Amino acid sequence: MIEVKNLTFSYGKDKQALHGLNFTVEDGEIFGFLGPNGSGKSTTQKILTGVLQGHGGQVSLFGQEISAVHTLEFYQKIGVLFEFPYLYANLSAIDNLKYFSSFYPKDQCRDIGELLEKLEFKTDFLKKPVSSYSKGMRQRVSMARVLISSPKLLFLDEPTSGLDPSGAVLFRKMIEEEREKGTTVFLTTHNMLDADLLCDRVAFITNGNIVALDTPKRLKEQNSGQSEEPTLEDLFIQYTGRGLS
Repeated sequence: MIEVKNLTFSYGKDKQALHGLNFTVEDGEIFGFLGPNGSGKSTTQKILTGVLQGHGGQVSLFGQEISAVHTLEFYQKIGVLFEFPYLYANLSAIDNLKYFSSFYPKDQCRDIGELLEKLEFKTDFLKKPVSSYSKGMRQRVSMARVLISSPKLLFLDEPTSGLDPSGAVLFRKMIEEEREKGTTVFLTTHNMLDADLLCDRVAFITNGNIVALDTPKRLKEQNSGQSEEPTLEDLFIQYTGRGLS
């Protein structure tokens, strides 16, 4: 689904953000891309989604080189959840989703009401403006916006941000359901619980370099000592030398 070879990117002569990344994401895989702020994970995601151009190395999605893949057809096959909700604040949940679904073929779109019900959205807010919603409610509408088009490839940036524990459990369940349908998920997050519970494999990135890449289980086994097995957060700090901020 995604193949990256020797990916480099620079924001200027002395600001190289990526130093030759190599990784693949298989069809139907949930791939965690984890790193501290400023590590290069957002830059990588922007390149993969076509927001950022001018990279070095090779990047292919859906079996095509990235420069050829960024067509209307490509954007109709992917869904992108940004860390901060991308919604029109003066419109309601219903009107936001009607607007965003208008960009896709009708037979590709899911039913708005059913999707919001599945996301446990409060029905008395359906027609109220997004500006009146809590952060958790906005996140639910944002997730609905991403899933409305039945994407084949999902880019999720901090999907459980702003959710209470029950909301986070619900989102993880929905992400797993998407994977069961064959959807591929590229997940960037600081939430090590999300990564541990959801991801088939995780990559740790720091200072523009991938310093570890494997399944959460194998990473823990490789780094366990005589005492108890380390958590994914322990390994994150060990490999990146930094905490989650």
